[in-house]
Amino acid sequence: MQLPKLDNETILLAFAVVTGLAVLLQTILLLVISVAVRKAASAIREEIQDLRSSITPVLFDTRDLLTNAQTSLANAQEFLTNTQVFFNRVAPKVETATTDLVQITHTLRLQSVEFQSSATEILERVRRQSIRVDEMFSSLLNTVDRAGGFVVQSVSKPVQQVSGMLRAAKAIIDSLRGPLGQRRTIQPRERLD
Repeated sequence: MQLPKLDNETILLAFAVVTGLAVLLQTILLLVISVAVRKAASAIREEIQDLRSSITPVLFDTRDLLTNAQTSLANAQEFLTNTQVFFNRVAPKVETATTDLVQITHTLRLQSVEFQSSATEILERVRRQSIRVDEMFSSLLNTVDRAGGFVVQSVSKPVQQVSGMLRAAKAIIDSLRGPLGQRRTIQPRERLD
């Protein structure tokens, strides 16, 4: 086998055919790439639209949340400022009140000790006076009892004697009034000494 002789024209023609095929292949390849890029761009565009539709509400909510957070932070800062002003205004008063309370507690403690001492002294005096009154009352009752006994003895003896004499007189009168046969003998009574 022999190779045909290649002349310049054949080489140029072969070169032009190869170059034309390469350009055609390159065009087809670019066309395929272009179609693939369009499909990818379309898919990416749809994905971006989906992403945008799902992210947009989140962004708006986040913006509202940030606005609310800023308002809340401003309110919190104002509250803290007011609280600090309040504590700065109240702290000296609380300190003064605490000092006064300590002094009052100390004074009350001293007064309660004095009151307890006074109460103990008063109770001791009351106890002594009640003992004294009890002794005086007991002495008075004993004296009244003795006086009553003396009065009973002093009065009862003469009353008994007078009573005996009256009974005797009645018996005598009764016996003198009645008939002679019915007279009875008067028996002397026993003395009640």
